[in-house]
Amino acid sequence: MIDLDVEKRKMYDIVGVIHDVHKYLGPGLNESCYQEAMELQLKDSAIPYKREMAFHPLFRGIELQSTFRIDFLCKEDIIIELKAVPEINSNHRAQLFNYMRLLEKPCGILVNFLPKFDIVERYFYDKESKNILAVDGHIIKNYRDI
Repeated sequence: MIDLDVEKRKMYDIVGVIHDVHKYLGPGLNESCYQEAMELQLKDSAIPYKREMAFHPLFRGIELQSTFRIDFLCKEDIIIELKAVPEINSNHRAQLFNYMRLLEKPCGILVNFLPKFDIVERYFYDKESKNILAVDGHIIKNYRDI
């Protein structure tokens, strides 16, 4: 079973980077601008990352030709998806959840730089149970329930 306290601690400095970028740039810019600023701030914070990491999902152990790109993979197991939209919706969450599941990464952060508050959502993937968990530990059964 995933240890949420350990995973939350691993995300702490990354959430700080996100807030620094938002505080400095403010809301209203396009996603690529925030992505570029995130990369600079991750570098300055000495947080290991890969930007726009491409991957091919597996089907029955066979790599598919379809390519997906995650905005950032930090510390080898934290997926960050950036948005600059009026409101996060279930499609945005489903994108992050699917990336977490397909890559079997335990941590996911969904960031929306447009609003002034509540810009970060954190989620966890438990490989054993194959469940997505909210930050409080409850299982997310339906992405629309969030």
